Amino acid sequence: MSTPPPRIRVLVVDDSSTIRRIVTEALAADAQIDVVGVATDGRSAIEQVATLKPDAVTMDIEMPNMNGIEAVRIIRRTNSRLPIVMFSTLTERGASATLDALAAGASDYVTKPSNTGSFEQSKKNIRDQLIPKLKALTGTHRAAGGAGGAPRVVPPPRPAGDRLRPRGGPFQALVIGCSTGGPDALAQLLPVLPADLPVPVLIVQHMPPLFTRLLAQRLDGHCKLSVHEAADGDAVVPGRVLIAPGGKHLLVRRVGASAQVQLTEDPPENFCRPAVDVLFRSASALYGDRLLAAVLTGMGRDGEKGATVIRHGGGEVIAQDEATSVVWGMPGAVAMSGQADRVVPLPRIGQEIAAALSRGPTPVGVGS
Repeated sequence: MSTPPPRIRVLVVDDSSTIRRIVTEALAADAQIDVVGVATDGRSAIEQVATLKPDAVTMDIEMPNMNGIEAVRIIRRTNSRLPIVMFSTLTERGASATLDALAAGASDYVTKPSNTGSFEQSKKNIRDQLIPKLKALTGTHRAAGGAGGAPRVVPPPRPAGDRLRPRGGPFQALVIGCSTGGPDALAQLLPVLPADLPVPVLIVQHMPPLFTRLLAQRLDGHCKLSVHEAADGDAVVPGRVLIAPGGKHLLVRRVGASAQVQLTEDPPENFCRPAVDVLFRSASALYGDRLLAAVLTGMGRDGEKGATVIRHGGGEVIAQDEATSVVWGMPGAVAMSGQADRVVPLPRIGQEIAAALSRGPTPVGVGS
């Protein structure tokens, strides 16, 4: 009989006794989770992380004495991989603070329970949002050097029949998909790309409305490229980065001689809207073997089916490796299914993209 996995030891940090109770009871109901401590501010959280050595932390943002963002910064000085999940409010101020926390090193975020609604409904919302993230984050943490052993062996890419024909010319578009850990990954990747990038960039980052607009604004301030939240009908042109708005799928379509963005509210795919698979399928239909894709850190499997479509169409797919991913769900699904042409660390993905964009037509028989 197999040994059950070790229970996940969680520290809950919040200055509200009501929120602490909701979160503690919601987590304690799961057989794989132990709440090993609670803290009421950032200073206490730092002390208890050092003393209790939890597997994960849930962290409020606004607290007395020391807020959650500053606590994350200090914890990250000595513990680079401890999963920290922030509680966020769906307001402009809350979204901005959440992005600050992610930039400081937080792993992910969930929506904070509101003061409206029943206690039991709040607990259910926490269970549905938080528990899957804690399990995914701690699983990656252990596999990457915690309690759990060596990284997985990645199979070689599966042959793509369409690659047997030569590429008709250089790549014409770059598509990127990411989720958990994505904002930081994008903040590292996009500034590496040059202002004269010869292709447009289309991105799906799993985030709610408002968050994606603020993310685009922040990235625009740190990149040589122009970065915007996509709007319906936007022109898709070289050197411009468009990020799918929260709550809407992003597709690309041909209008006359140009390409344009199309936004839809079609049903979620992989429980997501926007979904990476939707973008990847749409872009593959338009660009075929001239499409380059990158799948970065993220929870779940969104992007795996789309990557398969891209490779069958003759395009290429780069996946972020396990060691540099916050969660190796999305890129791991692509890599382990054999749909990644290359699996590389995040700091090298910019170089891989630049090298791919500088290549001419693919010789016959090369690329599988």
